Amino acid sequence: MSLTLRPVPVEFAAQTWPLVEGMLAEAEKHGGGNYSLEHIKLYVNTGQWMLLVATDDENKIHGSAVMSFINYPASRIGFVTCSGGKGVFNKHVVSQLVSIAASKGATKVQATARDSVVRLLESAGFSKRSTVVEINMQEAL
Repeated sequence: MSLTLRPVPVEFAAQTWPLVEGMLAEAEKHGGGNYSLEHIKLYVNTGQWMLLVATDDENKIHGSAVMSFINYPASRIGFVTCSGGKGVFNKHVVSQLVSIAASKGATKVQATARDSVVRLLESAGFSKRSTVVEINMQEAL
């Protein structure tokens, strides 16, 4: 099955949200507490983050992702904030993701992911650049 990844125009984000909310809710559980599902919804509906959907030939949604953009002095990063669905991140879909990010001025695409997802992304063309570690200040003090 071939999937097509496409950005959802912000004016259709609210109508699309109920179709992808469950997929993103599963992924948000691994977000580290930096945002909630309601935060994602707010950022998507206000155009601060871009909602993407992966659909088949019959327009059935099989996956969804949310991308934010981070500007650095030497690059613009398309950052995959959250993604969910089954069988979505393959080379074909990643190629589309890269094209969409480039159309928004991105020079790189990045994502933070669990080890199992990192392996999947590596098979689709991503390379592991670093490992993120953190300590929760409320628990540390």
